Amino acid sequence: MWWRIAADRLVKQYIGRIREWFAELNPALADERGVPVAVERGWPRVIGPVRPTLESRYPLAPIESFMGWARPDGTSLDPWIRTHQRPGARIVAAAPASQTRTGTVCEWERWTGLVFPASGEYVVPRGLGLRRVDKDSGQGAYVEPGVWMRHM
Repeated sequence: MWWRIAADRLVKQYIGRIREWFAELNPALADERGVPVAVERGWPRVIGPVRPTLESRYPLAPIESFMGWARPDGTSLDPWIRTHQRPGARIVAAAPASQTRTGTVCEWERWTGLVFPASGEYVVPRGLGLRRVDKDSGQGAYVEPGVWMRHM
């Protein structure tokens, strides 16, 4: 994989518990046909992370604010959140550090096609958050926000 990803600590905690408590189950959200596993198993609700795609146009906006932005019809401004809202999903909470990607400054320059001349934070196309670069250590990191949604 071209990046190293560390999931949100809460994700690791909850997925770990689910796997421990329900070892016989595959904790997948959908089967190979795209049918929600929860529906087939009779589970009343599923909570999962959602990556709001439009957030990339507003990388300086905190996810806690962005997830509340709505269109005049009351649905989310974000099309991917709306996709989940249509069948009844509701926003549960922000995941400000849904995943973290780290790499060397050289790797980040290669991956993004940009030059990072100094330490600091950078807006990168299609990123939901800022890239943080530390030239002294030669490292860069990207912390991507997300949204927890509950399907009823």
